[in-house]
Amino acid sequence: MNKIILDYISNELTNEQLEDPLESGDDLLGSGILDSMGMMKLILFIENEFEIKVPPEDMVIENFMTVGHIITYLENKTV
Repeated sequence: MNKIILDYISNELTNEQLEDPLESGDDLLGSGILDSMGMMKLILFIENEFEIKVPPEDMVIENFMTVGHIITYLENKTV
């Protein structure tokens, strides 16, 4: 799950080559890796890839700040 999300962000959503490889703890919005449109594309990818629905009330920074946060969110959704 972690590698799938990291690869998608690195290969599909970043506008420019990252200086360092993307890691699970990197702040996606705060560091400028993703903008708001990129975040929406990421949520759509997650919904399709992992066959879940992310309701609007779950689209908060606490769930999507880092890939690590996303993994925790997904694990809680699939339990």
